[in-house]
Amino acid sequence: MTHGFFTPPPGDSHVLRHVRAPRCLIEDPGAGRLRPAGDGDLVALDLAIEAGRIAAIAPAGATDAARGPDLDASLVLPGFLDLHTHLDKGHIWPRQPNATGDGAGASQATAQDRTKNWHAEDVRRRMDFALRTAYAKGVVAIRTHLDSQAPQAEISFPVFRAMREAWAGRIDLQVSSIAPVDVFLTEEGVRLADIVAESGGNLGCVTRSMRHPAEPTPPEIDESITRLFQLATERGLNVDLHVDESTDPRARSLIRVARAAVAVGFKGRILCGHCTSLALQTDAFIAETLAACRDAGIAIVSLPTVNMYLQDRSVDAVRTPRWRGVTVLHELKAAGIPVAVAGDNCRDPFYAYGDHDMLDTYTQAVKILHLDHPFGDWIRAASATPAAIMGLSQRGVLKVGAPADLMVLRARSYSEMLARHQFDRTVLRGGRAIDTTLPDYRELDDLVMRRLADR
Repeated sequence: MTHGFFTPPPGDSHVLRHVRAPRCLIEDPGAGRLRPAGDGDLVALDLAIEAGRIAAIAPAGATDAARGPDLDASLVLPGFLDLHTHLDKGHIWPRQPNATGDGAGASQATAQDRTKNWHAEDVRRRMDFALRTAYAKGVVAIRTHLDSQAPQAEISFPVFRAMREAWAGRIDLQVSSIAPVDVFLTEEGVRLADIVAESGGNLGCVTRSMRHPAEPTPPEIDESITRLFQLATERGLNVDLHVDESTDPRARSLIRVARAAVAVGFKGRILCGHCTSLALQTDAFIAETLAACRDAGIAIVSLPTVNMYLQDRSVDAVRTPRWRGVTVLHELKAAGIPVAVAGDNCRDPFYAYGDHDMLDTYTQAVKILHLDHPFGDWIRAASATPAAIMGLSQRGVLKVGAPADLMVLRARSYSEMLARHQFDRTVLRGGRAIDTTLPDYRELDDLVMRRLADR
């Protein structure tokens, strides 16, 4: 068993002494007493834990040495949240790789694998493997999208509901549907909305259509999105969409989503993911779109590792990609729009890599999106902001009364944290160190491996 670089003392009450944390993640009336320490907005503190929850936040050195270990300026972070994932797709790469590495190849490969292999036990086992991995990494909440075109919704949503119950108290699980936008103009879309409601999920789609698959902004987008908002309103659902995940500047669905939400007076939460083509628009259109999103109360989640992998990839010639494939996250945040980063796909045709590790996702997001110099409060994009979007008020921050579900890193600064993988992190759940041994990929061999003739 592996517990990271330190183990808390036994008992229900102890203090993590002489640690550091980002001030922007501390919700405490006395936070102003904490002195700056290290780079960015880090401050020095003692963190008291009692009965599995944060009991006090005090200036570093204020606590009796007998109450807990001196952690020598180690970073303490709340458990991170993965706001946008695809647990139903995860880990199928060995049996169904993406030959071209681009979005079209990913869609084709996934459809082939789904048709052949996505029975309930296959989905359940891969989802369980993913959750055990994320848990060991310190992730405390996940929202997964489930491929939802018939008949898959009837298979995958019951699996999700069972997994949510099985993992209650360890990882908070949420779910969103994903299907072409024009499915909501059909009876299948009504049935899908009912399944989502039965599952306590979010109504979602991708802003592409079945009828016009080659159109980056399909002609039926306004009618379809309006119908989606109507179905969501009737069932009291929030909305979570895949929007404009494209290298084509003609993909301009985001502004249409925002305007439709205002037109129908939608009262629920709206989250839009990807929005990559927004980075290819004129400054004037970007400003217009941001204003529309702000008026509609839309939040945005960027998936930097996956979109950098997929976007602007050459499949026909030797060509280096010319852009990063991510949305205008800085401009969105400056406009007052809530922004988050998330992990998205893991070892499937949309992303050959990944390990359900939100600390790694944040680390890569800093480098891909330049969330540094200054670091500011960008770390909230992997913690406090997704918690707020998910409606989880006790997650993503350090505050008295919140669960002591934490990551303790040997790193003492942003520089150390971002420069070196934090493989030896200690993950606390209820203040106690958990086993961070990762599940072995061999567990899935009978499901996903293409066995060699001599083995």
